[in-house]
Amino acid sequence: MQSQDVAPRPSSSPAGPVVDVEQAEAALVEHYPRLVRLAYLVLPPGLGRGRRVLTAHALTQRALPRGKTATPAVPAQSTGPGGDPGYAFVRRQVLRAALEAGLPLRRRGWPKRAQLPPLLPQVWGLRLFPRSGGADELALDQQLSALPAPARAAYALRGLEQLPDGEVRRVLAAAGVADVDAALREADGVPARYGLLTSPEFDPCSLQARPTDLMRRRQHTKAALAAAAAVAVCGALVALPGGGWGPDGAAAPVYAQNPAAEAALDPGRLVRVSPVAWKTASRTDFSVWPARGDLTGDTELLRRALAVWARPGETVRVSATPGTPTGGPAGPPQLLYAGTVDNARVVILHDGLRIARYAEPRDGTTGAALDFARADGASGAEADAVVLGRADGNVRYLTAPWVTGTARRDLMKPAADASELTRTDGVTSPMASPATKTGACTSWNALQVTDDTGTHVLSDLGELVPAWLTVGHPGKEREVSGPEALRAWAPYACSLGAVRSQGVRSVNAWAYAEQRLPDGSGSADWVCTRAETWRGGGARVLAQFHTPGGTYGAVAAKAEDVPACGPRDPQVLAGVLWKAQRGTWYLLAAGGKDTASIRTTGGLTASGEGHVLAVRARQGLQAELKGTLDDGREIGGLH
Repeated sequence: MQSQDVAPRPSSSPAGPVVDVEQAEAALVEHYPRLVRLAYLVLPPGLGRGRRVLTAHALTQRALPRGKTATPAVPAQSTGPGGDPGYAFVRRQVLRAALEAGLPLRRRGWPKRAQLPPLLPQVWGLRLFPRSGGADELALDQQLSALPAPARAAYALRGLEQLPDGEVRRVLAAAGVADVDAALREADGVPARYGLLTSPEFDPCSLQARPTDLMRRRQHTKAALAAAAAVAVCGALVALPGGGWGPDGAAAPVYAQNPAAEAALDPGRLVRVSPVAWKTASRTDFSVWPARGDLTGDTELLRRALAVWARPGETVRVSATPGTPTGGPAGPPQLLYAGTVDNARVVILHDGLRIARYAEPRDGTTGAALDFARADGASGAEADAVVLGRADGNVRYLTAPWVTGTARRDLMKPAADASELTRTDGVTSPMASPATKTGACTSWNALQVTDDTGTHVLSDLGELVPAWLTVGHPGKEREVSGPEALRAWAPYACSLGAVRSQGVRSVNAWAYAEQRLPDGSGSADWVCTRAETWRGGGARVLAQFHTPGGTYGAVAAKAEDVPACGPRDPQVLAGVLWKAQRGTWYLLAAGGKDTASIRTTGGLTASGEGHVLAVRARQGLQAELKGTLDDGREIGGLH
């Protein structure tokens, strides 16, 4: 349960509240990915991506206090998520250690602990590094690399922690930065593209693995124990000596000639579907898309795309949505597109499970990009479009052959007409994409497609396959096409930014309750949005609260990997602390129509019949919600 308009809580003493190890540990565990990302951004780029990852994890794991201690003199509003002083303490420790790690070693005196290679965690035989982002992320990484560590810390605190400059000054000073003003001035030299800091490029918790230098490792192996460890880590890729069977049995050694593998890399064996196959097919999915584009006959381009898919080199930036394997195709994939898109040559392939996009510079310079996304079981609206490319904040789509019309629609302007998008051989004209937007959310462009089944709305969430948007009761979802459905999505469109690059298949918005506000100012809407993923797990649920006249819905609660608000269990219960215009605080809670009663425990004990509850409360209240359904079953509130 989250609150709106909650004033900062003052420290209990001039030195700050006392933080014990349990409180700090709870904050560290809850916000571990956020803290590791912060450390990764501050650490010196000269360490290399692999060592930065391990060092960021090591510094974060060493941030716990040894006993009870006092937080630095930082006001409560700058302590981070939830105003937690425990989080403020571990953040300061992580920042201090990351800044110390970038200091040069001195001949005299012992080095600081952060300057030494981390003892734990360690990974042998593999190089771990974050997944590659796009051109914008690469440019930002290069600009941050040119800054000193305090300036990188200032930029990260502004963008990742969303702190104003006054709070950034206090946090940097508490972390030991001597010249805070200089750090802020240098951070001003990098454009404020803060939304990119949440991309996979800067996420040291979502990693790719590659082997280390195999030849050097073999040359330097001195003992059988080291050889056995290397074989175990690399997956026992070779057969055991002496003619015995290896763990892979009769499988061919790595890189040996194999008919199936060679067939998958032969551009002459690519599957090409007839342009009219979809008209008689029993299903409308990617398997009946014809090959389109002006380069479908460029054998050399197709050969390069297949070879890079099987063996991406050092200059290839590989990205994949969560749960998507990046290995080569098991057999000849299907060609969906090969052509020129803006300043790149692009090839789109489909192997039944994944959509793969290969792109290389049109001018012949080195470097390429390889992107993967799950698309298994896609049909109908889910297979209506794929992303061909993004450039200058715009996106182009390749649409299915059965799509008869495309348009751009701003979800935040439900009364406005959709703007038609022209198409050439299925390729749309460019439209502004919300996937790379940073700063305030004032619009959310979506792709509106029309086919023989109706009108569908799809949203670019930074992946190859746009997410299908629906509205209505779980299990009875309908298209976002009519005025009522468009108005239902308008206050919650910006919440789609919370599920970017998460492998999202579809997002449904369901207005599960309406509640009259206790001050008589009107009625508020309770809406839950549920983002389903292609991999099945990792679904994200947001319960949002929208008051009359408000532009955006406020997130009251969120959860991941729960059945709530879904077809299996549509029940949902959430609460929010709300401040009336006259200054009175209330705890408001709401469940679905099947909720018979709601009660609160913890900081406030109250109960009420029906599916909504409104009771007076105090600022900063923490309470637990429980609900009882009409059938007697109990449900808990989302947090």
